[in-house]
Amino acid sequence: MANIGDAKSLVIHPASTTHQQLSVEEQATTGVTPELVRLSVGIEDIRDILADLDQAIETANGHSYQGAAVTAGLAAQ
Repeated sequence: MANIGDAKSLVIHPASTTHQQLSVEEQATTGVTPELVRLSVGIEDIRDILADLDQAIETANGHSYQGAAVTAGLAAQ
């Protein structure tokens, strides 16, 4: 089970986790769609979160989000 509300960041796919017991129609009624992904941000350093998200997006679709530029800007602060 997904630990929503944990101190650690978490990315989940509600249609196949928290709402899997519902029919597709019931999921749609609650706002859950097949492409929906939920991000629950924890207390990690924002640079680590952005780097992890960028890596995941690049792995999933072969394109970088360019989050490295945001991360670099935060590192300079």
